[in-house]
Amino acid sequence: MDSAEALITRSPLACDPLRSRGREFPMEGGIARGPRSEYQRDRDRIIHSISFRRLRHKTQVFIAPDGDHYRVRLTHSLEVAQIGRVIARQLGLDEDLTEALCLAHDIGHPPFGHSGEDALQEALKEQGGWDHNAQALRTLMRLESPYCGHDGLNLTWELLEGLAKHNGPVRNPGWALRELDAAFPLDLAGYSCLEAQVAAIADDIAYDNHDIDDGLRAGFLTLEQLTEQPFVAEQWYAVEQRYQGAPRDRQLRELVRSQIGIMVNDVIAETRRRIAGLTSVDDVRKAGRACVAFSPAMEEEERRLKRFMYQRLYYHPDQLETAGKAKLVTAGLFSALRADPSLMGEDWLARMPDAEPGRSRHIADYIAGMTDRFAIARYAQIHGSAPEGLSNV
Repeated sequence: MDSAEALITRSPLACDPLRSRGREFPMEGGIARGPRSEYQRDRDRIIHSISFRRLRHKTQVFIAPDGDHYRVRLTHSLEVAQIGRVIARQLGLDEDLTEALCLAHDIGHPPFGHSGEDALQEALKEQGGWDHNAQALRTLMRLESPYCGHDGLNLTWELLEGLAKHNGPVRNPGWALRELDAAFPLDLAGYSCLEAQVAAIADDIAYDNHDIDDGLRAGFLTLEQLTEQPFVAEQWYAVEQRYQGAPRDRQLRELVRSQIGIMVNDVIAETRRRIAGLTSVDDVRKAGRACVAFSPAMEEEERRLKRFMYQRLYYHPDQLETAGKAKLVTAGLFSALRADPSLMGEDWLARMPDAEPGRSRHIADYIAGMTDRFAIARYAQIHGSAPEGLSNV
């Protein structure tokens, strides 16, 4: 065992699976499926879910990419989990809960990422709107239902609380989260446990850096553009000095690894500073601010990097053109299914509510579960053809 690893002990600020606030529905007694903690069960239920498997064909940055090397929601979630576990281990937190939160955080995303979300938000504007974070909870608590005795995956309170507050306390929940909270209260107005905060910042670290990798691969970003950012430039020049003569593609991958490592170390150091003096998980929830965070200097660098990525990658003209076509597909599916719900198939039609807003929300649930390629194929079946150029890499 590594000497540094041997010194890591479980923190009193870690969520304890033996002290979980439980699950919405009582667990069946007398059924043994291996010696696992409650949070291990959560992680395993997520991994075995259909919703998790569908992430392999859902957009991360590039819509329906033809190349096998581009990230999708599934690979992104796995990379977030890897980063999250590293941070959790160093802080003495529960790694299984952290990993489960990381793996589940994007399960509510519809096909085509934010383009699909925009289309569903517009389609449901008269029925309360739509939000991918609330949809993750709705999927895990109601829609993904492999068990005979109850709806949903019946995950622990801590897992659901962490997903609900992925971006911090929720002061004004939308209809979906409000309904779920009424059934199984999640203390939405407070801060979440450290494991959930780690998952959230691991998500930022992963996409800040891995989107650079994909953007370079696709030719949407150039090294010259990237090195206009002081933080990136500093790491790039260090990589060039350390690995002189190495192939450029290897140097670029080393740049991404280097930036991730620096951000992770910064988060660990800043978090240790912020939690000094706290003695319990309740102290974390009552701290009045996020305890897992970048240092002020790194936070400014990360914000600057995000602004750059929006300008150069996410709002790249080719991206916007493809996103417009993806939005058209999502909106077209919603319109067609609302006009003829039988197009959803017998199972979904049988569960169709009798009146609004339930009917439109049910259709949105159906569309949100689609993968990119299924949505494109279904649109083509209904409308005769799909827009050309729905993959820009």
